Amino acid sequence: MKGKSLTFKILMAMLLGVVIGLVLNPMNGNVIVKDYLIDFAFTLVGSAFIAFISMMVVPLVFVSLTLGAAQIGDVKKLGRIGGKTLGFYLLTTAIAITLAIIIGLIFKPGTFMQISGDFTYEAKEAPALVNVLIDMIPKNPIGSLASGNMLQIIIFALFTGTAMTLLGDKAAKVKAIFEELNEIVLKMVMMVMKMAPYGVFALVAKTMATFGFDAVGSLAAYMLCVIGGLLLHALLTYQGLLFATTGLNPIKFYKNFFPAIAVAFSTSSSNATLPVTIETVEERLGVNKELASFTLPLGATINMDGTAIMQGVATVFIAQLYGIDLGIADFLTVILTATLASIGTAGVPGVGLIMLSMVLTQVGLPVEAIGLILGIDRILDMTRTAVNITGDAVCTLIVAKSENELDVDVYNAENVKA
Repeated sequence: MKGKSLTFKILMAMLLGVVIGLVLNPMNGNVIVKDYLIDFAFTLVGSAFIAFISMMVVPLVFVSLTLGAAQIGDVKKLGRIGGKTLGFYLLTTAIAITLAIIIGLIFKPGTFMQISGDFTYEAKEAPALVNVLIDMIPKNPIGSLASGNMLQIIIFALFTGTAMTLLGDKAAKVKAIFEELNEIVLKMVMMVMKMAPYGVFALVAKTMATFGFDAVGSLAAYMLCVIGGLLLHALLTYQGLLFATTGLNPIKFYKNFFPAIAVAFSTSSSNATLPVTIETVEERLGVNKELASFTLPLGATINMDGTAIMQGVATVFIAQLYGIDLGIADFLTVILTATLASIGTAGVPGVGLIMLSMVLTQVGLPVEAIGLILGIDRILDMTRTAVNITGDAVCTLIVAKSENELDVDVYNAENVKA
């Protein structure tokens, strides 16, 4: 592997992880394989990699977002970029869940199986939107940084960066400190990325060794609908918008952005992948670092198109399982609820299932049916996280192009930085 690009190394690590995992799956009951290889070696390497990435999230978000807001230099421009970013995320989320509902109605995944067994799911109460909006404002910014409350960190970072912008030269020394801190944090991210192939291999191998082909089981139709919706959204919606608004080559996008997609797939966390996403978008896609540092942390927190697709298919799937007919008004309610909930519950743990329970409640479907899909949600979570960060990157490219903050030569370069 010496001399090969990081993209190639991660791809090979993923493929090797799948093969090794499937080979070990039949031996999952063996003490040596389970206790020493899967539960110790794979868990140690994979969890350590996630821990190192997670270690970088809070300092990266706070430093980069503060610096991004400060370096935009114009409060009006800051508001314009923020409006474009939020508009894109809301639009694509609405498209995502609409696409998912259409797929569910066409392929009818809920008619391929019959309900058997006792499936239960205890729904967590979703917070009221007004409380979420109030809680976004940090009463103790240091506490928010310590606890990793991403919405509060984003608000405080934007507030700090805007204040630096308004102060101009008076805050020049503070701005210089943040620039140096940003360089240090990005260097640390590059150091962590050296471990990516090993971490990705361990995470994928453990997943496949644990679930194997049984991860599909009787829910194959549901899984295929969700995965199909995710692929269509990633390939048609995102790349259609990218090409229509910027003229950029979609194939080059995936070629250059693959390292971040691989990490997102293996970690199942947009926030954990954020350091890699920012580094990849800046170095391999050519986006101005100040703009990327603004749009990507927002996307990692509020852009949940992959989750929206899961909710759309799951809603139709559960309705079909129970023989409940949903009308046009119900589907419009699902689209509106899921779109707004993607922002309204952004800072809540277990957000995907909380959002789904909200949607099911709105249209009168049994929330306990979520227990049916919990067993395979890990596999789907990996895929939808990869789609989520793809949307973050596409949004950043579109906004960057509209603001003349994109280096097209870097994007189109044949030998991108590995």
